[in-house]
Amino acid sequence: MRIAVTGATGFVGTRLVPLLSASGAQLLLVGRDRSRLMQLFPGLPACCYDQLAEEARDFDLLIHLAVANTDSDLPEAEIRDVNVGLLLKTAQAAKLAGVSCFLNVSSVHALAPNNRSAYARTKREAAQRLMEIEGMSVRTLYLPVVYGNGWSGKLTFLGHLPSWLSRLLFRALASVYPTVHVSQLAAFILDYCKNENRPEIVLSDGQENNIVYRFVSRAVDLIFAISVAVFFWWGLALIWATIRLQSPGPGIFAQDRIGKNGCTFTCYKFRTMRQDTPQDVTNRIPADAVTTIGRLLRRTKLDELPQIWNIFQNEMSLVGPRPCLPIQAELIEARRQHGVLRLKPGISGFAQINGVDMSQPETLAHWDARYLALQSLSLDMCIIAATAIGRGSGDRTERNAHHLS
Repeated sequence: MRIAVTGATGFVGTRLVPLLSASGAQLLLVGRDRSRLMQLFPGLPACCYDQLAEEARDFDLLIHLAVANTDSDLPEAEIRDVNVGLLLKTAQAAKLAGVSCFLNVSSVHALAPNNRSAYARTKREAAQRLMEIEGMSVRTLYLPVVYGNGWSGKLTFLGHLPSWLSRLLFRALASVYPTVHVSQLAAFILDYCKNENRPEIVLSDGQENNIVYRFVSRAVDLIFAISVAVFFWWGLALIWATIRLQSPGPGIFAQDRIGKNGCTFTCYKFRTMRQDTPQDVTNRIPADAVTTIGRLLRRTKLDELPQIWNIFQNEMSLVGPRPCLPIQAELIEARRQHGVLRLKPGISGFAQINGVDMSQPETLAHWDARYLALQSLSLDMCIIAATAIGRGSGDRTERNAHHLS
């Protein structure tokens, strides 16, 4: 595999290039200072940007790492020149050279629309402008904190601690903020052209193997469920009684849903619709099927509170992808392809607080996949807080879904 790399002298580049070289990839390093590249990576070919179109002729991939970083003290105009101008110039040169794939590497900071830093704004603009280029496969890869086998940068202090303690502290830090090991990045790049067809990719280690995240997340789930059961039992009873008095049928609604690893479980909710409502996807159910109390419960998300039983059963979590029905084959398959089914479903989710519901299966799976990659205690707390203040909405009924489409 023939790979051109820009920005190889940066933190990520100096750790990534040796791994790609050791794998047998044929590399070309591109930068402003060719002599520095040759000094850092003796034996590897290097060129300047104005030689890229000729030197990278018919390469398989160009990885664009060159960036004016988040901690840069450059004026905004210069940051934009690097993050937007240099990116577009490099992409056009790669297209002229006949490079098959162009991979723009960015940071997850750029995914947050409320991040108004010069770095985030210019990286968002760059990704948008890059998609306008035709005749070459172009994608943007978003990375969280990148680390290697040794502790460096802000993590240098971990190197002075006993190995067991440094590993534990790192897992604690990684539970709060997502991370990715440079070896995973290298493996992703080596399989990139044949395996990825999404314009946006978020890569991380995930939290599946992080014992600190799993422990804290489960503890928060249980504290919430126990608190609701002990201190709000009277509210649950009042809601149940109101539902029973307002319309015929049970107060609690039980329905099969798809959970972790695609397994079916029984999900519990307060009933918000008439008893004779057919079991179907919510966006296909008429809005007048929702009862008066049901509209209030759905708007305030109080209809989800019986799911504390699912939390006790370890079938659900406070935060995660919303569980879908077994008949939602398109959504289930999209989630399977994105790896989302590895997660426990949640009472609230990243997609829901961003206004995406199950009437948009592919978009929903995309947001679920983004949550899978960015999963962390800090993000979970943000989702919980956003849900508590009423951000987002539940699944829309037919009339509401059509009104918003």
